[in-house]
Amino acid sequence: MIGLIPKNSRQLFIAGPVGRLDCLELKPTGEITGVAIVCHPDPKGGGTYTNKIVQTIAKTLNQFGYICYCPNLRGVGESEGDHDFGVGEVDDIQSVYQFIRQDYPDLPLVLAGFSFGTSVVSQFAMRGIAHKKLLLVGPAVTRCPVAVPNAQKTIVIHGELDEIIPLSDVMEWARGYSIPIICYPDTGHFFHGKLVSLQNLLANFAW
Repeated sequence: MIGLIPKNSRQLFIAGPVGRLDCLELKPTGEITGVAIVCHPDPKGGGTYTNKIVQTIAKTLNQFGYICYCPNLRGVGESEGDHDFGVGEVDDIQSVYQFIRQDYPDLPLVLAGFSFGTSVVSQFAMRGIAHKKLLLVGPAVTRCPVAVPNAQKTIVIHGELDEIIPLSDVMEWARGYSIPIICYPDTGHFFHGKLVSLQNLLANFAW
């Protein structure tokens, strides 16, 4: 699911471990009260930072004062390097994080991802990175490692009819962390026709 570059964004390039990283920065209209990194789905399926779920997450967090950074991970868009199946991509996020902390050293951090992106941000969080929330939408638990460093800070949302990552597999994964799943009824992996509802759901959380 591909979207358009939103009007409140600017493209920037961040020095990464294997070359520059193409990144969108989305600023809130008011005071900046937090920072967020939002990661896209599998690039082998066309996932980039313009993905509509990625942008829905960023738009919601903007409303709560978060400045959002949506990187194209290595080998995607204008980012250099080659796709590394979620391994080297964690180092990409480390570079984005370090870039953000130069300007915003003390603001709370939200880490968010959709599908493949849930693996990248959760593996990054496992490095001991302090975060306020970890948001996992459609976690790709059958295709790549998805971790939960702190269940109390983690929000998991999954479609009841997910045709790519079955809900039953996500429930089995969740048992290992004793973490609840928000099951979105009558919804597939890409939340077709449900993006406004997803945004409304996300707006209910205390970011």
